[in-house]
Amino acid sequence: MAISLQKGSNISLSKEAPGLSKMFIGLGWDVRVTEGEAFDLDGSAFLLNAAGKVRSEADFIFYNQNRSDNGAVEHKGDNRTGEGSGDDETIWVDLAQVPSDVDKITVAATIHEADARRQNFGQVSGAYIRCVNADNGVEIARFDLSEDASVETAMIFGEIYRHNGEWKFKQPYFFITDHQRPLGMFGT
Repeated sequence: MAISLQKGSNISLSKEAPGLSKMFIGLGWDVRVTEGEAFDLDGSAFLLNAAGKVRSEADFIFYNQNRSDNGAVEHKGDNRTGEGSGDDETIWVDLAQVPSDVDKITVAATIHEADARRQNFGQVSGAYIRCVNADNGVEIARFDLSEDASVETAMIFGEIYRHNGEWKFKQPYFFITDHQRPLGMFGT
C-alpha cells in the first residue's frame, strides 16, 4: 500500500520498494471545468550536484529536452489539458544509471503561461504527485496537492536523493510565485 506523504516528509525508497531500480514520478490534475483556458501543468527535472546546481544545461529535463545525456532521466511527454485518467505527465528515472556526481534529482511543476492566463495552483483541482515502481507498477508514495497555493505558479514537488548509500524521496512542498524561478535556482 502506498504511503500518503505529508508536507515535508521523506521516505526511503530502498525500504519501501526493496530492489527498486527504475521508477517514475507521476503528475496528474483534472480538466478545468470553469470558464477560461485549460490548465497546462509542466513537469521538469533537475539533476543536481553536491552544490545543488546542474552540471550543465543538459541536466534540465523537460518537454523540449526530454532525456538526460545518458538516458537515466526521461520526460515522457507534455499533456496540455489534464485530459484522460491517471498521470498526465511522467518523469522516469533509472536509479542505477544516475551519474555518481548527481546527488539529487529535483522535480518541479509549473503552469505554462500562468501570468498570461491568470492561473495559479489554487485554481487547479485534483492535482497530485506519486512515486511508482516502474518494474511492477506499484505506487510507492502519493501526495495530493491542496488548495493552499492561491498565488503560486511553480513548485518543487519532489526530490529523489542519495543518503548513506540509499535512495530516498522527499516531498518538500516548496511553492514559488514566479514560474521561471526554478531555472535560476539550480543554475540553468
